Amino acid sequence: MTEYASHHAATASRLHAFAIHLLRHVRSADTDAGLSAARLSALSVLVFGGERTIGELASAEQVSAPTMTRLVSALARDGLVRRRRSGHDARVVRISATAKGRRMLEAGRDRRVVLVTELLAGLDEADRATVRAALDVLEGALAGD
Repeated sequence: MTEYASHHAATASRLHAFAIHLLRHVRSADTDAGLSAARLSALSVLVFGGERTIGELASAEQVSAPTMTRLVSALARDGLVRRRRSGHDARVVRISATAKGRRMLEAGRDRRVVLVTELLAGLDEADRATVRAALDVLEGALAGD
């Protein structure tokens, strides 16, 4: 590996580790929701990605369809998602978040954002500006700009 590639790999490794640590830090706010991480994740796909079939949701969450069926059943019992038959094919069931599910997920996101805000508040303005600039660059790279 060249020194150039090694430098990029080291930066990538640090960014990867930071992302994991940041997610673990903010995940503490998810315990207030009273749902397992798997249920929260599935609900998040529906709230932010729109309705899905069981198969689509299972694929997005990288679990089996039977596992997703159990997760969706639990979410439906809690009033967080609803099932409806497709108008085009009665065999197809579409799953979507309810208003209650959306509110729960948005409240969780708000709690996680508060934790990140507190982390950023500990930085001086120059460092916060650096973080904003880095985010602009990384978001652009991810979008393919």
